[in-house]
Amino acid sequence: MDYAYLLGFAAALLAALAFTPLVKRFAFKVGAVDAPNQRKVHTRIMPRLGGLAIYLAFMVALLVVLPLVSGEKSHVIWGLLLGGTIVTIVGALDDRFDLSPKVKLLGQIAAAGVVVSFGVKVDFVNLPFGDGANMGWLAIPITIFWIVGVTNAINLIDGLDGLAAGVSAIATGTIFVLALLMNNVTVAALSAVLLGSILGFLFFNFHPAKIFMGDSGALFLGFTLASLSVLGFKQATLVSFVVPIFILGVPLSDTFFAIVRRAVNKQPISAADKNHLHHCLLQLGLGHRNSVLAIYGIAAMFALSAILLSTVAQWVALIVIAVTLLVLQIGAELIGIVHKTRRPIIHLVQRLLSLK
Repeated sequence: MDYAYLLGFAAALLAALAFTPLVKRFAFKVGAVDAPNQRKVHTRIMPRLGGLAIYLAFMVALLVVLPLVSGEKSHVIWGLLLGGTIVTIVGALDDRFDLSPKVKLLGQIAAAGVVVSFGVKVDFVNLPFGDGANMGWLAIPITIFWIVGVTNAINLIDGLDGLAAGVSAIATGTIFVLALLMNNVTVAALSAVLLGSILGFLFFNFHPAKIFMGDSGALFLGFTLASLSVLGFKQATLVSFVVPIFILGVPLSDTFFAIVRRAVNKQPISAADKNHLHHCLLQLGLGHRNSVLAIYGIAAMFALSAILLSTVAQWVALIVIAVTLLVLQIGAELIGIVHKTRRPIIHLVQRLLSLK
């Protein structure tokens, strides 16, 4: 079965390398371009729709791999393909026509509803040091909320060349490794194909980018990653239920801090600003490429933590979670992602040290 993963990865990589230049020309032809403004870091008109290349590469490579994993939850695969198609179409239309947030949200909910109807949902959670809980009908809204939330989180971090694609590639690679450890053939095959699609596109998207993935790419990647994480961890202990959150730690934490930041500053949650993680790193003087590489490093840290959580004892995992959250909070305070002067944990540590 290992050759199926390699074949799927290679087919997706080559397909993305072939499709991306074609999609770039198509984007210019139909007017799906991104003009610079005060919130964006690029200074020239750039083609969007790059996600279409990722989507097409994923679909083509999956046709190659699908016969090799036939019988392995094939109905779930078709649900993922249908939902992915819906969300990619919505994203592509937004890349060209700038859809309203409500229309995009409805499209995301529809795509999530489709994949849930094909059986992708969190059914059961084992509570720590106790009995498990059957999610029952709550599995549907919780799963839809998760998929829509992750989809928008990936979209929010798509602010620098290669950022969203690279972070998504790290998350996909992590899901692939964990799927192999769990002997989950379906998730491993889908992850291998998705990873190849992302890396093929990233060749054109890393700084200086020749094309942006646009909403078509951000929504497709967010939707697919969220669905794969649910599919890989449908029945989970509390610790392994946290694993998908750690896999997607960068986009989810950036989204969380954005919500907190806007609440602290008494701004609407939907208000746009230039205080996301990548903006803060740029303000520290790291530069475009180094800021992206730094966030790759943070994503890799989350990835290693996710793998560690799935292999250690539960009490060790709880310590890892606590330490990671503490480091995350301190890091957020140092770069000022919530507030430039409010640093409660750092100030607490300073006060404790001054007592000695």
